Amino acid sequence: MDRLFFLFYSLVSILLYLIALPFLFLFSFKQKYKRSIPARFFLWNNPPLKANGIWFHSCSFGEAKAIKPLVDALPQEALRMSTTTQTGFEAISAYTEESRYLPFEPLLFVWMRPQKVLVVMEAEFWYLLFALAKRGGAKTLLVNARMSDRSFPKYRKMTWLYKQIFRHIDEVYAQTSQDKERLESLGAKNVRVTGNIKLSQLPIPTKQLKKPAGMLVCGASTHEGEEALILQAYLSLKKEEKNVKLLLVPRHPERFDKVGHLANDFAIQHSLCMQRYSENQTLTGDIVLVDVLGELVNLYAISDLVILGGAFEPIGGHNAAEAAQFGCRIISGKYYFNQRDIFSAIEGIAVVEASNLARRVQQYAQLKPTKIKVRTDLSPIVQSIKKML
Repeated sequence: MDRLFFLFYSLVSILLYLIALPFLFLFSFKQKYKRSIPARFFLWNNPPLKANGIWFHSCSFGEAKAIKPLVDALPQEALRMSTTTQTGFEAISAYTEESRYLPFEPLLFVWMRPQKVLVVMEAEFWYLLFALAKRGGAKTLLVNARMSDRSFPKYRKMTWLYKQIFRHIDEVYAQTSQDKERLESLGAKNVRVTGNIKLSQLPIPTKQLKKPAGMLVCGASTHEGEEALILQAYLSLKKEEKNVKLLLVPRHPERFDKVGHLANDFAIQHSLCMQRYSENQTLTGDIVLVDVLGELVNLYAISDLVILGGAFEPIGGHNAAEAAQFGCRIISGKYYFNQRDIFSAIEGIAVVEASNLARRVQQYAQLKPTKIKVRTDLSPIVQSIKKML
């Protein structure tokens, strides 16, 4: 059955790849995909990783940053990295020169080299990635594994597929007991609860910024529709607290210009001063668009109030621990379903409806400074990997 499924899946993936080629070629001219699509689907400037290493695969910028504690515990010369996004690639490139975009599955047949260990983050369930890694002799690990309330029903409908995938995964390290139960129902074996990697070692400031006088509000990791909401909430606070500034930090760099136009029009309409952080890092404007990557933790360190994006729209939320380590007051929307375990490990987060954000921001003095209650132990994962060295 396993051999038949392998053959069937491989043929289908090749067929889908051939059908999609014309569309992929057109999309490759878009700014957002000009590096990732040529690398992933045409192997442009994307040579194979060196063999016999520890191969980490993570999807996004956040996941790529989260694996740093594991990376730091292992020999640098053994590291191999892959990702599927441009921001993710920028993050993994800081760990090793052996960093690549993960090719689309059928291309793995000619691209993949044998590795000692394959470590995949969270929910990157690529069948051929695991199956071919196992055939090459690698020990395969799924770490920081999760199965949210929203996604689990969808996965359950495809249990037949995930049972085949988990046949090629040796060990699974889940975020919570509930994740463990759900993963096991899909066929996972050797599942252990270790908590969320993002709580094990949080990013620290890379430089000390000078905090401007007055109150500093940070609208962090925002998505489409959230910036306008946060700007209105800020305006309501500004009417009461004259000496308050807003840092607006979009999650995705391709939206910097769009959010910049929105913030500038808003500032003009309400007689405020707006600046772009890439042009002036003195934080003198009423509204500062942070249009660079890698500065958020430095900004958290000087912020009084953080409005955490990704949860006022049904996105799933973002890592609140990065701000909570500084004791920031934090307000989140209700759609934090991908971050439930992190939120439960933090004391003091205020969760509000989008319609009540402005009122809650005006009541910021009633919020408690946040505090992280628990951390995650990564030693079982590190020990499992080191056994293969």
